Amino acid sequence: QVQLVESGGGLVQAGGSLRLSCVVSGRTFSSSVLGWFRQAPGKEREFVAVIGRSADNPVYADSVKDRFTISRDNAKNTVYLQMNSLKPEDTAVYYCATGPLLVRRTDTKAYTYWGQGTQVTVSS
Repeated sequence: QVQLVESGGGLVQAGGSLRLSCVVSGRTFSSSVLGWFRQAPGKEREFVAVIGRSADNPVYADSVKDRFTISRDNAKNTVYLQMNSLKPEDTAVYYCATGPLLVRRTDTKAYTYWGQGTQVTVSS
């Protein structure tokens, strides 16, 4: 059974930083494409970042480019999202996801397994 468990969310002031973690079990982590998504109240879930199996050339949403960094540690079965220069509009529940993907995908429908989410709140 595949499980994804996120952690690291919280309340932070605008301009601050947070690092989210997601531990994946029940799947061969090193061969998995991993994505981060977020969902704000009243909005659809949206793509944030994705990292491929080789960890090169991650893809970011334009709204987070140059502020967020996705990385992975295959030894720890963990994917990270370092978030810097946070803005109030980054407030959302953040989810990590994976699935039977061979390439980096930005659409939610491509992902089969999801974590429970972690709340990030950025105050102005």
